[in-house]
Amino acid sequence: DEGITIFPDRQVVAMTGDGTNDAPALKNADVGFAMGIAGTQIAKDAANIILLDDNFASIVVAAMWGRNVFDSIQKFLQFQLTVNISILTLNVICAVADKKCPLTVLHLLWLNLIMDSAASVALASEPPTEQLLERPPVNRNDSIVTSQMLLNMFGMATYEVSLMVLLLYKPDWLPDMPDESDEYYTGEKSRHYTLLFNLFVLLQVFNEYNARFLRGEWKIWVGLNRNPLYLFISIGTMLFQVIMVQLAPPFLTYALKIHESGLTVKQWLVCLGLALGTLVVQQFLNRCRDLVLQLTSSTSPSSTSSGQTMCQSTSAPCFPTDSQATTTTEKKQDKGSIVTVVDNFDIVDADSVDEIITETPETTPE
Repeated sequence: DEGITIFPDRQVVAMTGDGTNDAPALKNADVGFAMGIAGTQIAKDAANIILLDDNFASIVVAAMWGRNVFDSIQKFLQFQLTVNISILTLNVICAVADKKCPLTVLHLLWLNLIMDSAASVALASEPPTEQLLERPPVNRNDSIVTSQMLLNMFGMATYEVSLMVLLLYKPDWLPDMPDESDEYYTGEKSRHYTLLFNLFVLLQVFNEYNARFLRGEWKIWVGLNRNPLYLFISIGTMLFQVIMVQLAPPFLTYALKIHESGLTVKQWLVCLGLALGTLVVQQFLNRCRDLVLQLTSSTSPSSTSSGQTMCQSTSAPCFPTDSQATTTTEKKQDKGSIVTVVDNFDIVDADSVDEIITETPETTPE
């Protein structure tokens, strides 16, 4: 009402308080933290989150889990959209070229089960790590789909679709293929289309390991020992795929539209080798992005980082914002007022708000 703006860059402000006089500040803040033990009932009612143990460390833990949830959503989107782009592009190409698509309705349902149910559980089961607290914050207005994710999705989809189209039109070099005069040389219930279906599933299984990372990391095995559920789902998907291709055909050949004898050992090795190529392609995409960033950073003039820019109305640094949780807790002393910055949360003691406002210097035009 008085036209006073503490944070003109619209940071997410979290207030902490325990008394009745803190209730207005807790209610007006983006996130209000009240003390569960020492706090009054009025303060608890006005707050969004109640610290049951009155421990500020709980804010850090909760915010770390919030950032982990945000990452899990991004990982799932990256994986799911890659599969959707590949399937859609492949079906469009087959429709335009008047070619029978190797993926039937039941195949797509199986892929949907891998893509939605199993992948969501696997990628959401990643436990939070301390590295989450060392990451630079994300602005509240940033898109949930980053440039790295777009590169990963379209780059991997290009590899998958190119591989499928190449093998769809050029099956001659594949091992253990029957003569072209054979009834089941290609088309439904042929080893050719069975191999294409099997290859597409394996591409998604191995690309799921790439989807665990969002920022161009190359050590895709990091953290697997701390996530047994992910390994269980990944291995279980492989086992179900083997059962579907090798053991189910004698009973479900007409339903699944796959060859009655399944695939040979050589054909399985071809599928595994080409599917492992997703790991190599991901590293290639990461290196390309790093090269582009190095070239652009070397040619662009140096600029002040977002974490060190100055507010227009105050002399205090404008700390970066984030849409989820916490990286580090840092204290800033500014003329007697203490502002605790927890990543996107600017934690301000409600009792010192008046002091902060009164001690905020006015800017003098140059």
